[in-house]
Amino acid sequence: MSERRLRVLTIASHPVQYSSPIFRLMAQHPRLDSHVAYCSLRGAEAGHDPEFGRTVKWDVPLLDGYSWTQVPNQGAGSESFFGLNNPGLWKLIRTGHFDAVICHTGYIRASFWISYFAAKSTGASAFLFGTDATTLLSRSHRQWKRLVKRIVWPLLFRLADQVLVPSSGTRDLILSLGIAHERITLTPYAVDNDWWAAQSAMVDRHAVRSSWGATSATTVILFCAKLQPWKRPADLLRAFAKANLPDALLVFAGEGSLRQDLEAQAASLGISSYVRFLGFVNQSQLPAVYTSADVMVLPSEYEPFAVVVNEAMCCGCPVIVSDRVGAARDLVAPICPQFIFPCGDTNALSEILIRLRNGRADLKEVGHQAAMHLRTWSPERNTAMTVEAIERATARMRGRSLHTSSSISSKPAASPTRQQ
Repeated sequence: MSERRLRVLTIASHPVQYSSPIFRLMAQHPRLDSHVAYCSLRGAEAGHDPEFGRTVKWDVPLLDGYSWTQVPNQGAGSESFFGLNNPGLWKLIRTGHFDAVICHTGYIRASFWISYFAAKSTGASAFLFGTDATTLLSRSHRQWKRLVKRIVWPLLFRLADQVLVPSSGTRDLILSLGIAHERITLTPYAVDNDWWAAQSAMVDRHAVRSSWGATSATTVILFCAKLQPWKRPADLLRAFAKANLPDALLVFAGEGSLRQDLEAQAASLGISSYVRFLGFVNQSQLPAVYTSADVMVLPSEYEPFAVVVNEAMCCGCPVIVSDRVGAARDLVAPICPQFIFPCGDTNALSEILIRLRNGRADLKEVGHQAAMHLRTWSPERNTAMTVEAIERATARMRGRSLHTSSSISSKPAASPTRQQ
């Protein structure tokens, strides 16, 4: 007799272009009966993104190929505790007979705690969650938050029947909190590698570069992210100016609050003619951007992982990153560790850019190696490790149930009460 499939509910705050391919693979996995519950449909439906500073709706399928439902949100949709407040999760989990519940809402959300207590109240549903953080520091750099995390996180992650982490940096952080290694599973942050490679292969690179004013001899340096302070796009702008590369072009793909300031800085540095601002680029157009660049730079000071690194590497585009970017350790260092620089050190970044001047042939080889490395960091591996995490968590739940049953059966029977 074949083994029963595990019934799994994944709770997500909203549809994300990186998660959908994994949900499709989970739906096809022979060990799983997989369902997804969304707390909102932001991203699949048009909505204002405050960090992009515009309305965003991703132009690739996010809801196809797997079973999903939307649970009505009574919150405001903000980043606050009650931004996601989905009371319907209680009934869904309580009556769904799930072997495991995986929660991707973030623990500072009401819906996380609704899901946790609902799963625990069934006595049969394992509860899995994690974080993508690689440090206790917050994006705001407020020390009190770091101190609170140091106290709370060791207690928080002990609530998980299995902790899911997307990178080796996150794994080491969770280990440092005293969580046992067997309770941690690395489920790598991945994109749909095959889709990105296929889309890249269809790009007319010459035509795209020509639209930017680049020739075949031009070294195109790309920044692809939101134009927000923690991404530090101005570091790249200043490093580019210091490098003084007359045969290079700096392309910013992204939108955000810093755009006007960056344009003004480019003018004051006298490099406006060497800089292009593409604005917001939707998902279907990004392969052309990555494929047409010679190298991408991400100078962020706070970046738990950065799947733009995955995307660029899938398209054969080498990536230079600061040492604060989570993907540096797992994706960049194995290929080209000299492409990692200290965050905020514009001189170090400028020196890397100068070395690119005579190394475009080397860049092509690095790009090829990067695309090959991504084969080991794939949605298929993510899915396989997620299934392994579910099996570990459910086995642990069964062990608890057996232990409890054994404890109960070993107790002497109570004497019958006398009826009055």
